[in-house]
Formats: sequence, structure tokens, C-alpha cells
Amino acid sequence: MRIVVTGGAGFIGSNLVRHLIYNYDCEVLVIDKLTYAGNLNSLADLADNPKLQICVADICDTQLIEPRITDFRPNAIMHLAAESHVDRSIEGPEEFINTNIVGTFRLLQIARRYYQALKQDEKESFRFLHVSTDEVFGSLGMSDPAFTETTPYDPHSPY
Repeated sequence: MRIVVTGGAGFIGSNLVRHLIYNYDCEVLVIDKLTYAGNLNSLADLADNPKLQICVADICDTQLIEPRITDFRPNAIMHLAAESHVDRSIEGPEEFINTNIVGTFRLLQIARRYYQALKQDEKESFRFLHVSTDEVFGSLGMSDPAFTETTPYDPHSPY
């Protein structure tokens, strides 16, 4: 299994990368801009692991990201890259718009083009998963259907 993890040098992303490599023997391509939340030291224990590739880049940079993803040939993209600190969003809202909206849109467009070029059996198993916070998705109330209707957790699924 080959998985792209955006934001893979952040706290959650680096733990996910470690989990995918150690528990599922996945090959992982980390794409991370290394802003305030990303730190390559969080992946230091994997520095020499041949199952890990790291691409330091902004997800808004389609010209850099698209060939990396196409060449890597992932079975899944797990998109965790986001600007999510509320205080920082007040100080610099443009960066939040660029990463959370523009970057996600560009990544989805890259994934769509990649998906369209796959063989039918590869299309059936390909997944794009967007993981984020209420700063990106907005708050859910207790009565919101997305809050109450959940998919059962499958501990054997890498997704």
C-alpha cells in the first residue's frame, strides 16, 4: 500500500505516518510545508526508513506536488495539512485561506486527475481522506447528523 500524507510532519500526521509504516508496512510520501506545526524531527526515527519519502512543499504548488503524487502512484491520499490555530488565523487570515481552501482545492484537482488516469480496478480501491478540525470544517452541534451518524471504526483498515 502506498499512501500520501499531507501535513505528515505535524503532531497527528507524524503519528499517522509512523502507524502506517510500522503497523501496515505501507510506503508513505509525506508532503509538508514545515510551517509552525510541521517539524521533521517528529519523523526522526524514520529518517533512514526506505518506506518513507519526504517532499517539503506547499500543497498550493500544483507544479511541484502533482508530479510527485503521479510518480509515487498512491493507493490513497490522506490530507491532514491545514492551518488550524485560531489566534494565527486572526493575525494572518490569508495564509489560512490559501492552505485550507485553495490548497485543499488544488490537492483535490490533482487527486481527480490522478484518479481519472487509473485503471478501473485501481479506481475502485483508491481513497482520498480529508482529516481536519473545526477551524476548517466548522463546529458541529449535538443534533448535527454528521455528529451522530458515524461509520464504525475498522482497526484493520489503513484508511
